[in-house]
Amino acid sequence: MMNPTMFNPIALENWYSNDENSLLLQTELEKYFQNYLPCFRSEPQRKLFRTFITGLLSPLERKSIEPVALHFSGEKYVRPMQQFFSRSPFEEQPLLDIYQELLSKQVGQAPGMLSVDDTGFVKKGKHSVGVKRQYCGRLGKTENCQSGVFLAFAGNNGYGLVDYELYLPREWFGEDFAQLYKECHIPQEKTFSTKNEIAIRLLNQAMHSGLFEVQWVGCDAAYGNDHAFLDGLELPKGVWYFAATNAKEQVFPEYPQMSYPETKRGRPRKHPVLSHGPVSVREIAEDTSVPWETVVLAEGAKGPILAERKYMRCYACRKDGNRNYVRPGQEIWLYLRKYADGEIKYFVSNAPGELAVQELDRAAILRWPIEQCFEECKSNLGMGHYECRSYQGWNRHMLFVMIAHLFTIYIREIFKKKEIPLTMPMVVKLMHEIITYTVTNMKAIVCYHIRRNHCAYLSHRKTMLSKSSL
Repeated sequence: MMNPTMFNPIALENWYSNDENSLLLQTELEKYFQNYLPCFRSEPQRKLFRTFITGLLSPLERKSIEPVALHFSGEKYVRPMQQFFSRSPFEEQPLLDIYQELLSKQVGQAPGMLSVDDTGFVKKGKHSVGVKRQYCGRLGKTENCQSGVFLAFAGNNGYGLVDYELYLPREWFGEDFAQLYKECHIPQEKTFSTKNEIAIRLLNQAMHSGLFEVQWVGCDAAYGNDHAFLDGLELPKGVWYFAATNAKEQVFPEYPQMSYPETKRGRPRKHPVLSHGPVSVREIAEDTSVPWETVVLAEGAKGPILAERKYMRCYACRKDGNRNYVRPGQEIWLYLRKYADGEIKYFVSNAPGELAVQELDRAAILRWPIEQCFEECKSNLGMGHYECRSYQGWNRHMLFVMIAHLFTIYIREIFKKKEIPLTMPMVVKLMHEIITYTVTNMKAIVCYHIRRNHCAYLSHRKTMLSKSSL
């Protein structure tokens, strides 16, 4: 949390002793549901939607389709819930539009940052949409997983996820994956996009929507290293990027002089000769002539957020056609932050030179909430618990998790006004008090799984025998 955890002891005691608070949570949840219900065509769809969102907020250990349906509705609702995710006739876009409008009203009405990042979801099988062996940031290594690109907004009023898209590896558009492509119900008009192309699309859509008051665009080094990504951002006036990069990124500390020496033979020189070349940002970090400063970036839940940082104006380095030729680009900020363990993070920004360095400090803090969103949704709301294989199923699960996450933001704001600071896990624990399982016959649930296991055994046995000569 980026806010101090001060509280009013009297307000806390009054809230604790008031039994009507549970009713408040139930009332707010019901009011929240009403925003989305018009998007569904029938009452059964509305019931399934409410059931699943309730399941995400519940104390269930596993928050996927089957356990939510079993515990809250019973065995006969498992199949309808599966169909609700895979082929129920409702569109996600109207739900997403309403969600973004509500998120905008909650957190987007003060200058903030749109951040883009991707996160992985580890999968054991090979039949889920978009799965392949690829880098998984959560594990820090290559693993069999799916990857989604997400957009978040963070500002003085809070933070939340804005938009999302599943990354489909290039191989999924080839002949070898044609059957899986069809089985996962991927739209025929879908074409391959890199993660960075997806990120630009999400960012541009959000900025053009006008829903969020954007001052900054943030990204990690996977995007910030890509000059085509940074140069391809359609940034309105007064909006600047604050992009992480790696230690190998090169910049020109000073603008070089350029000349065209005369040549006695051969073709005229195509590119000018630079008076000096670029240097890596690692060299600037190690340069003692540019000192580190210790500053307080913000007040956090654990006290002041201290950081060592250095910054300077310099010029971006760009390649001009020929890979061996580099030229100076626009004037930018280079911002370096050293963490307590000695790790150094590097950032570049196209913000104007007259901008106060305190604004860069604020941008450095606003880059963090998208990671917090991932942590909160994965640890508390079952973001990675989905078991559906289809393209539509993945999209609907992510959207429902975001909808549940926004409700927790609502509740935190309500209690903040009461001078009671709640963290995300605290809100979920409060919801556990009011959400109880509709189906309490655990024997029925156990019997369901026994039958399911037996059916799976018969299916696998039949498959194995059909492949052998027995």
